[in-house]
Amino acid sequence: MTETPISQDVTQPARPVQWPEGKQAAATLGFDMDAEAVVLTIQPTAASRLSVMSHQAYGPLTGMPRILALLERRDLRATFFCPGFTAERYPDLLRRVRDAGHEIAHHGYLHEAVTGMTPAQEGAMLDRGLDALEKVIGQRPVGYRAPMWETTYATPGLLLDRGFLYDSSLMDGEMPYELAEGADSDARSIVEIPVHWALDDWEQYAYLPDLFGSGLIEDPEKVLSMWRAELAAMYDEGCCFTLTNHPFLSGRPARIRALERLVEDMQERPGLWITTAGDIATHVRSLGLTPRVFPQPVVND
Repeated sequence: MTETPISQDVTQPARPVQWPEGKQAAATLGFDMDAEAVVLTIQPTAASRLSVMSHQAYGPLTGMPRILALLERRDLRATFFCPGFTAERYPDLLRRVRDAGHEIAHHGYLHEAVTGMTPAQEGAMLDRGLDALEKVIGQRPVGYRAPMWETTYATPGLLLDRGFLYDSSLMDGEMPYELAEGADSDARSIVEIPVHWALDDWEQYAYLPDLFGSGLIEDPEKVLSMWRAELAAMYDEGCCFTLTNHPFLSGRPARIRALERLVEDMQERPGLWITTAGDIATHVRSLGLTPRVFPQPVVND
């Protein structure tokens, strides 16, 4: 079995992004408002399990007020990636996020993984989530984060067809870039703001018996130390620090304190541009970068 060589376009590093004048690096705080949706898509019968549902409802009911208060204290805007189901279940909360000046982005309808979906099925999921968000907040989001960061080679085109500016689901770097829709760098492109599991609180705190997590729940001090190390290195290299938190996880008291200490560190770094994912994507689009081509591998028997 031989594998078709990867296009040279993929192996070349993205051209360094020139940040706005006076800015050395960028950072964005993202909050994935999974709530009950992430469990219901894994195990629909969990809808009858009150304790499990209460575990997930902690995010909207208790974690989100703490997060919004932190952002207000620090005078920061963040991006909230919200499944359509969460928007329908907690419409007043979504409107509160909107009215506080934060960005609301798309995160599926029921936090569905697209593995095995046809493009038509994936498109229907996108449309259902878009409709729910638009009905609740009166705005059409321009940003997308795939549930479980699971995308297909059809995803960029499906997003572009629906007017999206950016995606934040891929993991091939720490610098935003333009991603070509297909194998042609002259094709349409979408801005990509890369993510990474090491900057996600799911791997640190998530545990729900019989549903997800390893059973190891990390000390917030350990998590803070790891994220500070990543922040320092990425700041020095002029990267984009993209942090992913979940209100039902990082909204708990000791964890929100650790997060605020990280935010303090971020705000003390000269020239670190802390803003929404949408603002970063708008800036990247203005630069006229050559899109990165990322062709699907072909394996020959």
